[in-house]
Amino acid sequence: MSILPSTRIRAGYGTSSPPDPTVPAPSTSTTKLRRDSTAPLMHTLPIATSSNQPNLNTASPHKDSPSSYTSRGRSGLYRRRRKAHHPVQNIETEQSDVELNTSDEPGGDSDFSESDSSGSDDDEDDGEEEGTRDFLSLIQNRDGEVRITGLGSNTERWHQRLILTEEDVEIDIEGYRFNSLRYISYKLSCVLTLGVVWLVCRWIPKWWVSWVGQKVDLKDASWLVFVNQYGERQIIRPLREKICCTVGSVFSLEQIKEEIRENSIKLDDVARYTNMEESIDQLILVDYRYVRLAYHPLFHKYLIVGFWKDQAWTMTKTMKAGLQAEKCYERLAIFGPNLINIREKPTAKLLTDEVLNPFYVFQIGSIILWSMDDYYYYAFCIFFISAISIITTLVETKQTMKRMREMSRFECSVRVFRSGAWRTVSSTELVPGDLIDIADLHTVPCDAMLISGDCILNESMLTGESVPVSKAPITDLTLRKVNLSGPTIPAEVAKHFLFMGTKVVRVRSGINVSAATAVVVRTGFNTAKGALIRSMLFPKPNNFKFYRDSFRFIGVLSIIAVFGFMLSSVNFIRLGIDTTTMILRALDLITIVVPPALPATMSIGTSFAISRLKKIGIFCISPPRVNMGGKIDCMCFDKTGTLTEDGLDIYGIRAVTTRTDGTKLFGEETSTVAEVDPNSESEDSTESRILRAMTTCHSLKIVGGELLGDPLDLKMFEFTRWELEESSGISSSDLKPTTSELLGSQAKKIAKVGIMPTVVRPPGGRHELVLPSDRLEVPPIEFGIIHSFEFVSALRRMSVIVRRLANPCMEVFVKGAPEVMVDICRPDTMPADFQERLYWYTHRGYRVIACASRQLEDVKWHKLHKLKRQDVESNLTFLGFIIFENKLKPRTISAITTLRSANIRQIMCTGDNVLTAVSVSRECGLVDQNSEIYIPKFLKGSSTEPDSQLTWESVLHEGDELDRDTLQPRRRTADYYSQPYGSEQSYHLAVTGEAFRWVVDHAPVELLHRMLVKGAVYARMSPDEKAELVVELQNIGYCVGFCGDGANDCGALKAGDIGISLSEAEASVAAPFTSNTMDINCVIDVIKEGRAALVTSFSCFKYMALYSIIQFTSVTLLYAFGSNLGDFQFLYIDLFLILPIAVYMGYTAAWPHLYQKRPTASLVSKKVLTSLVGQIVINSGFQFIAYWAVHQQDWYVPPVFDPDGENIMCYENTVLFLLSSFQYILVAVVFSVGPPYRKPLWTNGRLVLTLLVLVALTVWCVLYPNEFLKELLELETIPFSFRVFVLSLAAFNLVISYTCEKYMFIRLAGWLSQIMRFLRSRQTGYSPVGKVQRKIYKKVGEEMGIITF
Repeated sequence: MSILPSTRIRAGYGTSSPPDPTVPAPSTSTTKLRRDSTAPLMHTLPIATSSNQPNLNTASPHKDSPSSYTSRGRSGLYRRRRKAHHPVQNIETEQSDVELNTSDEPGGDSDFSESDSSGSDDDEDDGEEEGTRDFLSLIQNRDGEVRITGLGSNTERWHQRLILTEEDVEIDIEGYRFNSLRYISYKLSCVLTLGVVWLVCRWIPKWWVSWVGQKVDLKDASWLVFVNQYGERQIIRPLREKICCTVGSVFSLEQIKEEIRENSIKLDDVARYTNMEESIDQLILVDYRYVRLAYHPLFHKYLIVGFWKDQAWTMTKTMKAGLQAEKCYERLAIFGPNLINIREKPTAKLLTDEVLNPFYVFQIGSIILWSMDDYYYYAFCIFFISAISIITTLVETKQTMKRMREMSRFECSVRVFRSGAWRTVSSTELVPGDLIDIADLHTVPCDAMLISGDCILNESMLTGESVPVSKAPITDLTLRKVNLSGPTIPAEVAKHFLFMGTKVVRVRSGINVSAATAVVVRTGFNTAKGALIRSMLFPKPNNFKFYRDSFRFIGVLSIIAVFGFMLSSVNFIRLGIDTTTMILRALDLITIVVPPALPATMSIGTSFAISRLKKIGIFCISPPRVNMGGKIDCMCFDKTGTLTEDGLDIYGIRAVTTRTDGTKLFGEETSTVAEVDPNSESEDSTESRILRAMTTCHSLKIVGGELLGDPLDLKMFEFTRWELEESSGISSSDLKPTTSELLGSQAKKIAKVGIMPTVVRPPGGRHELVLPSDRLEVPPIEFGIIHSFEFVSALRRMSVIVRRLANPCMEVFVKGAPEVMVDICRPDTMPADFQERLYWYTHRGYRVIACASRQLEDVKWHKLHKLKRQDVESNLTFLGFIIFENKLKPRTISAITTLRSANIRQIMCTGDNVLTAVSVSRECGLVDQNSEIYIPKFLKGSSTEPDSQLTWESVLHEGDELDRDTLQPRRRTADYYSQPYGSEQSYHLAVTGEAFRWVVDHAPVELLHRMLVKGAVYARMSPDEKAELVVELQNIGYCVGFCGDGANDCGALKAGDIGISLSEAEASVAAPFTSNTMDINCVIDVIKEGRAALVTSFSCFKYMALYSIIQFTSVTLLYAFGSNLGDFQFLYIDLFLILPIAVYMGYTAAWPHLYQKRPTASLVSKKVLTSLVGQIVINSGFQFIAYWAVHQQDWYVPPVFDPDGENIMCYENTVLFLLSSFQYILVAVVFSVGPPYRKPLWTNGRLVLTLLVLVALTVWCVLYPNEFLKELLELETIPFSFRVFVLSLAAFNLVISYTCEKYMFIRLAGWLSQIMRFLRSRQTGYSPVGKVQRKIYKKVGEEMGIITF
């Protein structure tokens, strides 16, 4: 179980809201708060009352800081967002919450100020001092101390809590050293017990730590114990290095400030803590799961060093100086080599770990036991099989690690600027701060920031997005805002960021720039690629109920074995058997009741399922997820590229026209721009300006003779049939070097700016450059894209600054979501029918892009790149709509229909417009055509304000609304008070990203649950919010799957119980499943195979359990007079009967149709237990009948017990062996479950053939055994009539077992459920429905009067 507190944590960022008198005062030890994830990436933490002792249940708003000591309410997967503007108030009482100011807010450190990058150094120093003073003033309260709600101060210096945000892991770190006396006693115990104590302590390291360890301060610890929230424990020895460095060279200032906020630091000590020049003589380092931690001597805890940022990184000019050699050696010692090198265990270590696994140790003990009991043949066969299994596992592990090493390890030569000169070094020697030349690189060897030049990268290995991404040099203003402590890089920084492992498509240096350079910021496992590799090496532990129950059931079998052990011991004492034999026989019962092959047989069905999925192009890297696929009851889908085709086609264009009376309306829809004059400046229509926007407002590049970029931009540009020419002279029309007139005339001016612009022109080719004396009267139509502001998901728009040839004025073109255009366009330019037309298109599933423009006058060339985006994208003239259509994939509707028939809930989760998403959901059948859909609207405030008011309005019937508290429709009739809520519950919610954000962060938990239950469409969702939605659905009891194209769905794919990626990019390896078929039909295949594998696992488990009980019954009956099964009898049962049956039972294929109910995942469910117990009773009963019947025969002779002999050959042994041999076969038939989850038994040819051969062989042993067979199996000769009786008894056993399994036990389980429900209702006064405490969504559905899947 996770030690994280509730995932719904309320936090007050900024000033605290007035307390509700109806709500009890919060307690620091019990209150569960909800975190605020609405803030941007510059992290802050509220101040509240401190607690003297650490309290894990106390929840405060968590931060993304990996070094956070604060208990978090939600996984670190999600980027914490801080409110953009909060007033900071003084602390009036100890319960007041005040936000600490950070460097990106007014009055903060100058590192993040909005000042122009050309400011003087003195101004920056003054700003930094002023920011420090503000920081100090804000952390002071009446007592002169910092008051923090959370884990409190680190009073126990032997222990700390650390949050690894990117891994979504919370760990406890404890310091120990050996206690000499206890360590000596441990060693003696290991010797005296022949290694048993050592083995037990190896399996349970917690006991070893408690025995030999003595708690000490972290700085003095000889070894550290790391324990995560899943109970996984790792012991690591810290590395101590003598080094002369400063605090600022190891830890970032942001980390220090966060720690000051989290600990009760007196105001007088703040200056000492923030002194980044304080020297460190000894550096204590430790690598946990490839995350490097360093010990901070003042905070007395370990902090992550991988998110370090140099304080000198404030101006690109200073970063171009590179590093000195001495500084490089220092940073290499701190951060380690720039290499993602997966440490591969030696073969001997892998072999030791595998052999000492409890499963194989049990087998080794069993083999030794069988050998001592003279079962040499059987012991040798089991040893041989176990050896093959170990070797196979060893080879597979080595191959997997080899593939991982080859995929992750990368090394190349890099030109680096050190000590004032360029030199070539290995990429492994790179350290943060190095200035590198990227011109000759094919793959980026580290995470870096582009300083000069520009480049195009293929980032598919990280994001799954196949479209190359353009990178521009970082500006001083953006550089100051860079925060490397967050789990993600914000979009405004990412466009300057080069990620390790990405492929370099093209590099250009500017006209006045000698080389394209970048500065290294992160290396090795600290990079984005390193985080991806870590997520693959250390996946989230599987918490599937079936696996938990299986181990519990093995425990029950062990109890049965102990009971049989004691019963047999008493009987052996009565018979006078010697102690050694008695112990061996009694221990033999344990190996019978708990079969060593049980864990292996449970995975057989999964292996066959993975093999079948591979044949249809679906690949799985996480076998346990296959069984979890069988329990999926909620499936989330991305829209674009998943439900719909990847590409968009332009449906039409609607320009704005001006009537004679001045009214602006949309003109007629046009499907071509061939007749539009780009020179027209008519005020009557905006067609010409829309054309210019379509040809210039994009980020297309020519790479490798191909026009590449965003698919939407590409479709839009191709629709115009214009030509694009880059500064290199490459044109999209002929791909030959040319020189445009614009480039020639403006070359000197552009050289001052840097890189020359891209030019677009109408079809028909370019005009040759003419001299000024021969200049044409009418210049050719050419537009140069002078500057661009890239698309930002938060702003939902992009813009370009364009200049036409021979025109002194520049023009701004903006395109983006229609909703955002309303805020940045002049109201008098908006058409009167804007909402009407937008509503019409979006409700029919079209994607609408709006365009706007304005003239940019009196702007000088050298000032162009210093323009602020918010100034450029304002006061615009609205131009019109560009309408795209996105067609559904051919098999989307059929797949959705199949899932709906199977009662599997479907949810659309997209970044597209909410109305477009609603239309697509209706079209594909995800939402019924007759169902009402409600969308959210803020009546007051926004997603960042706790006191906002949210209402839900009908899409189809204007004026219809949902109750804000219950999310149920209100009736608008006269009988409102008699029935305030409508009886019709066929409605759904279409939730926007802003509404989702507010409900998760600020709304009551009940409202959140109701929204999750009724939400069918989630639109305008960011990648983090998609993953958060998956987690929230899991929190209310759903087993959630996510299917996406891998472009930006990696987080959700990993968060889901199953994740299916439709992308072949490298980033998709993080998903458990990857499909080559690019449609959602693969979801049905995964669920079908998951159900088949789950049912197979149950069948194999029940079969192996019943096999053990059958053999246990036989041996127990034989033990009554000192007999036992023979060596070759055991061999025949285990190798010839059990092994082939158990293997081929899992070969039955999945049923081709999805049943409306899911198979059970609980081994302790009434259906499973009723079946298992019933079959135990039936088969044991038939053995008792056979045992009794043989004693009633006239020819029966009681066995003569020989205390020194084996006493195997006797009539009881022969009859029980023959009957039990049939039982092993018939039980396989009974437990071979067919429809509705697997195909019928007869379709499994291998199993049918195996059963026929085994039945024939066993019938031969019963009816016509020859002398050799009787001698080999140690069988007595019995009359033929009794042999026929044994055969008839076996047949009757089959009929009874099959009939009861097929008809009786199911009804019996239902009766037991009704009886238990009735008994509960008698005790509590009501009838509970299911386990509502586990399935919150069912409880919410009942409260809302709806049926939940």
